[in-house]
Amino acid sequence: MDMDNMLAGGMGGGVGQFPLEQWFYEMPVCTRWWTTATVATSILVQCQIITPFQLFYSFRAVFIKNQYWRLITTFLYFGPLSLDLLFHVFFLQRYSRLLEESSGRSPAHFSWLLLYATSILLVLSPMLSIPFLGSALSSTLVYIWSRRNRDTRLSFLGLLVFTAPYLPWVLMAFSLVLHSTVPKDEICGVIVGHIWYFFSDVYPPLHNGHRPLDPPAWWTRLFEGRPPIESEPTPVNNDFAAAGATEVL
Repeated sequence: MDMDNMLAGGMGGGVGQFPLEQWFYEMPVCTRWWTTATVATSILVQCQIITPFQLFYSFRAVFIKNQYWRLITTFLYFGPLSLDLLFHVFFLQRYSRLLEESSGRSPAHFSWLLLYATSILLVLSPMLSIPFLGSALSSTLVYIWSRRNRDTRLSFLGLLVFTAPYLPWVLMAFSLVLHSTVPKDEICGVIVGHIWYFFSDVYPPLHNGHRPLDPPAWWTRLFEGRPPIESEPTPVNNDFAAAGATEVL
């Protein structure tokens, strides 16, 4: 059930659940907690319990002053409670959810994608002076989804109809018009997303299925446990097997 259905009333939802509650619990686990943490962070800032200055990523603050929480909070703050925040949260949960569900709702593969994207963005942040990386990470996910669903037709604000691969560029143009600045965080996210898309979708068919960005076995075991060990088949006595077949016939 997507957000559109939720806003429409959530017909056909589970018994005893409000539409918002059902929408929340139907989200896969990584998307659910990222969305929750994003909204909670903006509420805490709005209530002046914390400030944005405690949340942005700074190499000096993290690795010299030991403020390690900034490695996470930089991906959670999209601004104060506003229509712009609602816009970001909608795109965040929608395309994060679609990507996570396409990975079989397995936290291992999607969480590895998040780890890859956040690590690269943290490296690029000081060089590009991008203190908050939530929009960049969201753009990474939007780009990957758009390239994997190239035939999907979308409508933006009911005015512009286009196919999915144009979605990141439409969003960048909208951000440019809205904020009158070049959205370098979104451009950075698209670059990171393209690297993942290339090595996960384009590169493997050309190199005998080798997938260099797939999660390692130890990471998969963290989320899914060890695969069951297949037991050896019990040897069958041919004389007994022949006798049994005769009886059946």
